[in-house]
Parts: sequence; structure tokens; C-alpha cells
Amino acid sequence: MIELEVPVDIGEGPPVVLLHGYAMRPATYGPLADLLARRCRVVIPDLFALRGRWSYPLVLDAFTATLDRLRLENVTLLGHSFGGGIELGFATRFPGRVVELVFSDTLAVSRQWGLADEALRHPVRLLRLATPAAAGAFARSWFEHPRQLVRAAWWGFTSGRDSASEAVARAGLPAHVLWANRDSIVSQDDGRQFARELNASFTVASAPDRRPVDHDWMFQDPELFFDHLEELKLSALAP
Repeated sequence: MIELEVPVDIGEGPPVVLLHGYAMRPATYGPLADLLARRCRVVIPDLFALRGRWSYPLVLDAFTATLDRLRLENVTLLGHSFGGGIELGFATRFPGRVVELVFSDTLAVSRQWGLADEALRHPVRLLRLATPAAAGAFARSWFEHPRQLVRAAWWGFTSGRDSASEAVARAGLPAHVLWANRDSIVSQDDGRQFARELNASFTVASAPDRRPVDHDWMFQDPELFFDHLEELKLSALAP
């Protein structure tokens, strides 16, 4: 059985599995992982370092096999951007293994071509995301896994997820949607729609100094993101 590489596995306690964004890397989320590891075990698999041709069913199978190998039966899932689609798929397949779901600025909205439409209508906004951390991870991922990323992008742009959202809602899984207050890629309306489909809470990021918070705030401002997770009172972060 094919498995995913797991470059980050730190901390002890209730397991929280973080599913990273498109062309990002597990190490990109290291500062957030360090904060979470004070309360729980943090696992970040690499969604693109996958042998064989990347496909949605294959990565879900590999993700499941990875959790089995790590003996993680029940997990809290934290998905960022592209990773939210994988999170949603696993929750649909195995609702009994999910403790809680957190989606941040995710493409797990239901309509097809949603991410592509947003990106192409507002290309200048994408320049806001060209921070050193994001640019470095993006370049390295494309250098190491170009074919995987092309296939993953095609899946993200063309797939719909209406039935998956409905299935998670029917299962009654605790779910939360967090959104940047100035997302350069996906609109807040998409986030609200997705939260309604999941019957989930919806929270827009709020910084103490009222500064704008963008799509990659999970790793660009890990302290702020961690504060928002604490406000959700996740069971995995309980003292």
C-alpha cells in the first residue's frame, strides 16, 4: 500500500493532522506545529511526495494508510486551502475516525472551477502571497513534483464537492471554517457557503491591530491562527 511521507510528527497527546496547501510543504507550517505541539501531537504528511500518478482516490488511500501505520485511529483534521479537499474526502469516507474538522481558506467549496475563476479574475491579488516562505515552498515543490502538482491542480479546478459536504453534515461532525479577512484567492462568500453546507461555524480572522490577514495566515501569522483555534475550543487543545 502506498503511503505519504510524514516530515513533521511532533508533540504528544490527542492527534491533530494538518493537511497543507497547494504546492506548500509540511515544513512551511513548522511554527504553527510548534505551537500546537504544546497541547497535542501534530502530524503533517506531504500530499505531493507520492509515488505514482497523483489522483484524488490515490492520495486518499495513501493518507488513510499513513494514519493506519502511525496508529492514529481518531484524529482532528486541520486543512488549509487545497488540503481542505483531502480533509473533506477523508471525513466523507471515515466519519467515525474524525473527532473534529477545521477548514481554513479552503478550496473545498462545492462549485466547479471556483478557485480557477477567483484566481483568473484577480491575478494581481496573487502577488500579495509571494512571501519568502510561500515562494520558496512553491518553487521547491514544483521542482521536485511537477507532474503531481499539475494533476492535483486539474483535480482542484474541475471537481465538485456538493455530495461530500452534505455527507459530512449528515454525519453531524463538529466542523469549523476559518477565513482570512482579506483572502487573495477565495472569497468570503465561498467560505460562508461552505460553512452552511457543512452546518459548521464560520469565523473571519480578526487581528488585534486590525491589520489585513491574507490566505496564507496559517503559516504567515501562526500565533494569530493558534489564537483563533483556541477560541474554537477544540477538544484536542483542551488543557
